[in-house]
Amino acid sequence: MLKIRPLELDTLRENVVVLARGCRDLRPERMAGSRKVEVSAGGRTLYATIIIADDGLLAEDEAGLPLPLYRRLGAPAGALVEVAPARPPASLDAVRRKIHGETLSAAELKGVIGDLVTHAYSDMEIAAFLIACAAFMTPEETLWLTEAMVVSGKTLKWPRPLIADKHCIGGVPGNRTSLIVAPIVAAHGLLFPKTSSRAITSPAGTADTMEIFAKVDLAEDAMRAVVDRCGACIVWGGRVDLSPADDVLISVERPLSIDTAEQMVASILSKKKAAGSTHLVLDIPVGPKVKVKGAEQALRLRKLFEYVGERMGLSLDILLTDGSRPIGRGVGPVLEARDVWQVLSGDPAAPQDLADKAVKLAGRILEFDPALPGGRGEARARELLQSGVALAKMEAIIEAQGANSAPPKLGALVHEVLAGADGRVAMQDCEQLCQIARLAGAPTDPGAGLDLLKGVGETVRQGEPLYRIHGMDQADFDFAREAAEIDPGVAVVRP
Repeated sequence: MLKIRPLELDTLRENVVVLARGCRDLRPERMAGSRKVEVSAGGRTLYATIIIADDGLLAEDEAGLPLPLYRRLGAPAGALVEVAPARPPASLDAVRRKIHGETLSAAELKGVIGDLVTHAYSDMEIAAFLIACAAFMTPEETLWLTEAMVVSGKTLKWPRPLIADKHCIGGVPGNRTSLIVAPIVAAHGLLFPKTSSRAITSPAGTADTMEIFAKVDLAEDAMRAVVDRCGACIVWGGRVDLSPADDVLISVERPLSIDTAEQMVASILSKKKAAGSTHLVLDIPVGPKVKVKGAEQALRLRKLFEYVGERMGLSLDILLTDGSRPIGRGVGPVLEARDVWQVLSGDPAAPQDLADKAVKLAGRILEFDPALPGGRGEARARELLQSGVALAKMEAIIEAQGANSAPPKLGALVHEVLAGADGRVAMQDCEQLCQIARLAGAPTDPGAGLDLLKGVGETVRQGEPLYRIHGMDQADFDFAREAAEIDPGVAVVRP
C-alpha cells in the first residue's frame, strides 16, 4: 500500500503509475514481464502501465499518479493505493478466437469492450483485436460491438422524442456544414445537441472550427444549459465521455491505417446513440481520393449503417454526396470558420457550394419534423438561412457556450501555388490538399491551412495562383511548400 501523489503530467489517454526504484513494497524482478499493473483505491481498480523513477521524484512509500489516472481513480492525494501485477483480462480468450476467424457473441464483445475502457489491454492486444475484426466480421458482430461501445460510457437523455443530428464520414477538405446546419435546425425548433470530434487525420474537425468562435470544451451540465437556452450546441464530445471505447480503438486504428466499414459504423453510431440522438442524417462522400471510392463500396456501407441503425432504434437518412472535390474555399480552422460565417451572414463572397450543401443537409433533417409538410424541408432551411434567423441563432449559441474573446488569426506566412500553364482546373486531389494543409500546421495551428482560389472547371492563366498556403510556424510552413512543389494536388489541362 502506497500513498497517492498527484503528478502534473498529462499522459493523454494512457493510465500510467510512477514508482520509485527503491519503492519499499516493490521488487523490480516481481514486475518483470508485466505490461500492466492493477491500481486499486476506494473500491475502484484500474489498469496502468508502470514507470520506474530513479531521480528522487518520489519517496519510497509513494505512488505517482499522472493526471489521467488520478482523475479516473477518484481518490484524494495522500490516500492509500495498492499496486499489483495485473491478471490477464479474461476477454483475451475471445480475441484469440477472433484471430482464428471465429464469430464472437454479444457477451464476448461486451467483455472485450469492458476491458478496453479499463485500459486492461496493451496497444499490441488492441491492434490484434482490430486486425482480426478487419479480416472478418459479420453484420451481427458489428451490431453487438456498437451496442457494447454505447454502454461503455455515458448515455445522454433529452426531454423530447425527436433529437436530431448530422454526421459526415469525412475526407473532403472544407466540408464544414455542421456549423451551418446546427443553427438552421435549431432556428426551426428541433433539438440539435451536436457533439463533435477534433480532427484526427484531417486539417480541421467540427470542434476545431467551432473553437474559433466559442468554447467547445464543455462539461455535461454546461452543455445541457446551452441546449436548454438555444435548442442546439456544438461542443467537443471528448469531455462528455460518450463511447470512450471508441477513443481507445481510434488511437490504435489511425497509426495502423485501419478504417474498415464495420469499425466506421460502430464508431459513428455508438457516439450518436450515446449522445441521445434519435434521428440522424448521414453524409457519405464518394470520390477517388476519399474513404468511399465508388458506388459498390458506398452501397455496402450504406446497407451496414441501415442494418445497425435500425436495430438500435435510430432513424437514418443516408446521402451519397460528391467527394471528388473540396467544399468551400478554406482548409484549416480559421479559413473554414471564415467560410461558415460568410454563408451564415449572407456575404456575397460566401462559397455557394458550401451554402447549397448545408441547406440540403439541413432540409433533410427538417423533413424529420412531423409538423412540416413533406418536401418542404430544403425550402424551409433556405428561408431560415437567407432571412438571417440562422445567423441570430448561431450568435446565441456562441454567446451561450462562451464567445472566444481572442480568436486566432490567419497565419502570416504565405506562399502562393501557381498554375504552370493556361488552361482549366480539371481536378483537385482531396487527399493531397488535406496533407499539405496538415503539413502547414493545421489544425494544431488554427491559422494554418489552404485558401483555395480556383475550383474545378474554372479557367486559369499561367502564373495565376491556384491556392495560398498559410502557416504560423516556419518549419511546418516549409514542409507544406515542399510537398506542394512535388505534388500541388491540382491538375490544370490545356483548353
